[in-house]
Amino acid sequence: MNTIPPVDLVRQYKNISDEIDRAVLEVVRSGRYIGGAIVSDFEEQLAEYVGTSHCISCNSGTDALYLALRALNIGAGDEVITTPFTFIATAETISLAGAKPVFVDIERNTFNMDISAIEAAITPQTKAIIPVHLFGQPVNMARLMDIAQKHNLYVIEDCAQSTGAKWGGNIVGNIGHVGCFSFFPTKNLGTCGDGGAITTNDPAIAQTIRVIKEHGSAQRYYHDVVGINSRLDSIQAAILRVKLSYLEQWNEQRREVARRYHQLLASIPNIQLPQETNGGDHVWNQYTILVKNQSSQEKTTRDDLREKLQEKGIISMIYYPIPLHLQKVYQNLGYKNGAFPIAEQAAEEVLSLPMFPDISVEEQEQVAYALGDYFS
Repeated sequence: MNTIPPVDLVRQYKNISDEIDRAVLEVVRSGRYIGGAIVSDFEEQLAEYVGTSHCISCNSGTDALYLALRALNIGAGDEVITTPFTFIATAETISLAGAKPVFVDIERNTFNMDISAIEAAITPQTKAIIPVHLFGQPVNMARLMDIAQKHNLYVIEDCAQSTGAKWGGNIVGNIGHVGCFSFFPTKNLGTCGDGGAITTNDPAIAQTIRVIKEHGSAQRYYHDVVGINSRLDSIQAAILRVKLSYLEQWNEQRREVARRYHQLLASIPNIQLPQETNGGDHVWNQYTILVKNQSSQEKTTRDDLREKLQEKGIISMIYYPIPLHLQKVYQNLGYKNGAFPIAEQAAEEVLSLPMFPDISVEEQEQVAYALGDYFS
């Protein structure tokens, strides 16, 4: 029985192994492993791709969010509005900056934050909004930016899962005040380790980020603020330079995979397929269905289905099993069960199917057959 993984990084590597190997060896032979021309070149290429004036690379997508918050002088006494249905890093960095995360519920059809709920969450302490373009689906940035401008709020785009996605023809990371990217290996643009970047059109923000990420230093050994050490190493930058040239091709392959899933799964009962919003250009970091619960047992239909798929060699994932407002770390915020019912229901029903550019038609058909067989 062949196993179908949620993502297959080895297949991607094999397709471009000669270019990757050559790029890595060039760095190793150069003796320049931190900073240098390779990192600068990647920053310039990503800025050009996103369409911003500045790109600052860093150690991870988590650091990208933290650096953005620090650069915007967001800290103690401030509030930042975001979604409870995302990876912990989005809220965690708000807390690390000293501010308070404030959650709003999500839309069931997109899994993204409900824009219509934002204004009710704004207080005199609100300083920013962090929309997360979850699973590669862009948030309605036109509506969100209108609200942000009306209330004089910063917008930090969490683009960790959405490199290359567009809203209204603009690539995400070039719509808000700052865009934050992750290059974790499973992302649409992923490297062979950790990595991240921040994009912006504001030169003052860019310079502040550069200082904070280098131990608060604009000039070596002279430190103006308390900073951190957050650098993208040269080997990862070299890999990303190669992969960036393939990103549009891979994103189009992901769209084709999503279209095929739409067709294969359309007639299967008790599941809701992911939907695309008008005005957005989805890049399908995940293909996430909702599995309606038909069970009165302790185990949900989703969890039972996942086990049955695994028995057939199909590995699916749950992103995310517990919304952030119900996590132990955020009990001090005072949110209870029922605070955000759509996010809470999604956590019980979401299931991400195998999704990567090189998945075969036969593998997708195997996934579809297993789903259909379960519900029949």
